[in-house]
Amino acid sequence: MVAGVARVILVRNGVPAVPGSEERGMSTDERAVASPHWFEDYLEGSVWSFGRIVVDRDEVLRYARRYDPQPFHVDAQAASQSIYGGLIASGWHTSAMMMREVAGHYLHGDSSLGSPGIDELRWVRPVRPRDVLTVRATVLQATRSRSRPDRGLVRSLFETLNDQGETVMSMQAMTLIRCRQTPAAGLPSAPSTAASNPPSAF
Repeated sequence: MVAGVARVILVRNGVPAVPGSEERGMSTDERAVASPHWFEDYLEGSVWSFGRIVVDRDEVLRYARRYDPQPFHVDAQAASQSIYGGLIASGWHTSAMMMREVAGHYLHGDSSLGSPGIDELRWVRPVRPRDVLTVRATVLQATRSRSRPDRGLVRSLFETLNDQGETVMSMQAMTLIRCRQTPAAGLPSAPSTAASNPPSAF
């Protein structure tokens, strides 16, 4: 698997810019965001595109043999006779590849407090060796916690796309994100430990 760097996506007043507009330049009501950091950066409607994952055949086989040993994941000959017509990656492997890019480009170690779970996961198309995958993240909802104002809950749609621009996987997930400033003191939020602030606490 080969991972790439984040690609800047334009955000116009919290609404995704027209696809391809990042190559055409920015107007005064647009801002370039390389990657979000604090809760305040996750504006509803914002979109980020990042990653470049080259799906490696040997890795597909290694992962499937250990975690998902169905014939169309581990046996090229059996896979060729299946409904998929060839070897495909486990959906869980695709999820792991996507998560690696999300952790590197969409979540930040200083502010990410973990996830209480996901609402929906869909494997839309097969992922095959030598496919090149990218990830697109859209902020669906961002809600600041009333009981713990140093953090907020961000609901995101993650879409994994192949090199044909087709969605191969989609997932809606929730993440707790630390705020840049607390509303009362107006000061940066203090770090917290997982023991005293479990991901489910909101």
